[in-house]
Amino acid sequence: MKVLDKGFVELVDYMGSDKRVVQAARVSTGAAESTDKKDKLLIEYLMINEHWTPFEKIVFEFHVKCPIFIARQWFRHRIGSFNEVSGRYKAFEWECYEPEQWREQGEKRQGGGTDFDFSRNLSTKGVFNNALNIAKRTYDLFLDTNVIKEQARLIMPLTHYTEFYWTVNFRSLANFLTLRSSEDAQKEIQDYANTILGMLHKMDDLKFTMNIYEKVRIVKQLTIKQMNVNIDKFILNLQKNIK
Repeated sequence: MKVLDKGFVELVDYMGSDKRVVQAARVSTGAAESTDKKDKLLIEYLMINEHWTPFEKIVFEFHVKCPIFIARQWFRHRIGSFNEVSGRYKAFEWECYEPEQWREQGEKRQGGGTDFDFSRNLSTKGVFNNALNIAKRTYDLFLDTNVIKEQARLIMPLTHYTEFYWTVNFRSLANFLTLRSSEDAQKEIQDYANTILGMLHKMDDLKFTMNIYEKVRIVKQLTIKQMNVNIDKFILNLQKNIK
């Protein structure tokens, strides 16, 4: 599915389902009669009480194309396997993410920020595109003059697109989605997280897991948001006392 101006997320393969989760959970106590109602209640119990191990039986393989600055945030989620395209071995086709709307830095260090007005947005895009054109001409010049690829790539900006395959189990994916679909996350990675959420909600054999996870995700995000508010208040009071 398309994300941003030139990116995408594709679900290449997956293993596991609601049934696999309940099978893994019930092995510790012996077999039990399985019905949709009992399966749903068990999955709900496991997730609410954070018994996450059975959910590791569900594994996904995604193919992702995103800007480098998004990939670097993505790779912070280390419980998974990544294979990324390499600029050492192939010359990149020049593809960069070009934001349609630029945002102003707000009081928060992360996320947020109000949109620039039309005039300021237009001028910022012009400066940005000029910088990209210089970088592209330099990269092309390096390749034309036989500069080794592993050094020619040093001029490439963080907005350039990269591609990778990501293998991840549901437990780790849930953590990624909870953090990266939050309003505090950078908007561009929110777009990728929300696209994956939409894909998973369409998978019929994960309907119990996803319906319950959606409720858990919202509660966790509200909890994290409140914790951040409390931390900001604490820091503010501390600064006042120091003064």
